[in-house]
Amino acid sequence: MNTKVTAAGVTFKNPILTASGTFGAGEEYSQFVDLNRLGGVITKGVSNVPWEGNPTPRIAEVYGGMLNAIGLQNPGVDVLIKRDLPFLKKYDTKVIVNVCGKSVYDYLEVVEKLNDQPVDLLEINISCPNVKQGGIAFGQAPNMAAHITQEIRKKSNKPVIIKLSPNVTNIAEMAKAVEAAGADVISLINTLTGMKIDVKKRRFVLANKTGGLSGPAVHPIAVRMVYEAAQAVKIPIIGMGGVMSAEDALELMLAGASVVAVGTANFTNPTATIDIMNDIRQFMLTEGIQDINELIGAVHQ
Repeated sequence: MNTKVTAAGVTFKNPILTASGTFGAGEEYSQFVDLNRLGGVITKGVSNVPWEGNPTPRIAEVYGGMLNAIGLQNPGVDVLIKRDLPFLKKYDTKVIVNVCGKSVYDYLEVVEKLNDQPVDLLEINISCPNVKQGGIAFGQAPNMAAHITQEIRKKSNKPVIIKLSPNVTNIAEMAKAVEAAGADVISLINTLTGMKIDVKKRRFVLANKTGGLSGPAVHPIAVRMVYEAAQAVKIPIIGMGGVMSAEDALELMLAGASVVAVGTANFTNPTATIDIMNDIRQFMLTEGIQDINELIGAVHQ
């Protein structure tokens, strides 16, 4: 039985990854999960300098998931290089670093520092607000998404994944824009913008007012957007969004994803990634599937 999948020339032993921001750099989960059994680890977003993140409260539980307004708090790329990458390289798993920034320069500084590091791919979080464009996210306009993709592709010697925001009118248009600009892979979906209000206090629950909605509530949207993107581009797709079970992961693969990232599920079940991969293997055995690649994009009317 073959569970290996390939994206941008990188072969993963299986299609299950950890979604950025839900697994740190793996160290805190390593007591629950054998990282050697994962297809890969996507680190928490890293910037060129330390970011403090947003004021608290910045997490809220909601129907079918959670809202987060962490604000990409992180200690910066230098700490990742010194502390996190040496830890991850102890394991036989692919390492993907998620990169964030507030300007094109910020992104490029991180990308260039990672060029000579033991990293397999870079995932570029273009849902970050561009401070030089009045706070509009890089990922909300095709021309801005294409521009940052093009600039990063020029500087990076690693395969580049562009992580698309679902907070757009036409996901296929965004996918085509970054593919044309040189993206090697796309990943989607990032969180949807949501809000929660405390009706007794008549106050916003999150200090930031809005937050990113993740969890099972967003899964049907993720399936639809992965399918639409897969119809529009030829590059591989990493699918994510509310993956809680093997069935959820397989849905994204049938819609067109080659690889699947598990996020919010890690908070409720630290072994979710391994459980999902075990259940995918069982599904393949039961259904007589010899090669998991048979399932990629295999949905039909």
